[in-house]
Amino acid sequence: MKNLLTAHGLTRRFPVRRGLKTHWVHAVDDLNFSIGEGECVGLVGESGCGKTILSRLLSRMIDPTSGSILFDQVDLTQMPTKKFAETLHRAQIQIVFQDPTESLNPHFTAFQAVADPVRRLMSNLSAAEVEEKVNRTFDDVGLPRALGSRYPHQLSGGQKARIGIARAIAVEPRLLILDEPTSALDVSVQSTILRLLGELRAKRGMSYLFVTHDLEVVRIISDRILVMYLGKIIESGPANQVFENPAHPYTQALLAASPDPARRGIKTQRLEGSASSPIDPDPNTCRFAGRCPVEMSNCRTVMPPLIEVEEGHQAACLRAEPRGAQITHLTPRKSAFPNSGLRP
Repeated sequence: MKNLLTAHGLTRRFPVRRGLKTHWVHAVDDLNFSIGEGECVGLVGESGCGKTILSRLLSRMIDPTSGSILFDQVDLTQMPTKKFAETLHRAQIQIVFQDPTESLNPHFTAFQAVADPVRRLMSNLSAAEVEEKVNRTFDDVGLPRALGSRYPHQLSGGQKARIGIARAIAVEPRLLILDEPTSALDVSVQSTILRLLGELRAKRGMSYLFVTHDLEVVRIISDRILVMYLGKIIESGPANQVFENPAHPYTQALLAASPDPARRGIKTQRLEGSASSPIDPDPNTCRFAGRCPVEMSNCRTVMPPLIEVEEGHQAACLRAEPRGAQITHLTPRKSAFPNSGLRP
């Protein structure tokens, strides 16, 4: 599979002041990964792990501190933000935001919300062509064209979610970044939107980066999974391998915390402690040290690299071993995930 997007050493740090000294929050720290053409990559982790910052880096809403983002072999980080907004790449990378209500302009009708990016990013189209494209996009997302005259407050949550998706796909992107696109919706609406996203991907051949904390959702829709913890990718691999044979103790803890009846009989250990601070973390210490039940002394002196445990499946753990030798499954206590947003 050809890579559509590749990140090398992608880093974003934010300054914080403590007295007279400046410290740095390592929100995204030296990430290396790729997204293939037509592939859906799920990005999972607790709230605060850096998922949303990463999605904004990839869509060039914010600039990285260092690193590169190659999109179709073009380094997007070499373009100033204003220049990027004027290029074809702006149309080719679109983002669907978490809350459709907050992301829609209350003064725009549904038609205007979808037409606005088309006019800006496809300026060669005539007014009639813009109208036709918007109407066809309404059809693609399952919205009656008559809803085009309504304002956001006149639409249901599911309809607003479809408008958010329509606005993103109307300019024919190749990569769609979905930032918790179903978390603000009722369960009954979530399944409908997930089905729609699957149909659109099959029809249009788009690549997805699906950002979520909901493991069941990401299991349904993703080909491959990236697991983040405190700004680092600590496990990656095909979805079936990560779910059936997780190699990192943190991934095992996430799976154990999810309501999966198939995992109820598994004997597990408990996680201790709380997440360490993302401010000036020790570059020679595993980010999971202090919570890990299988921690060793050298976990405090070595930052574990991603190693391949099976074909296409990597984990950043000193105990992870190649070709199937895995760590004991773990179960976190509820208190091990304060304010994580994970569902018990």
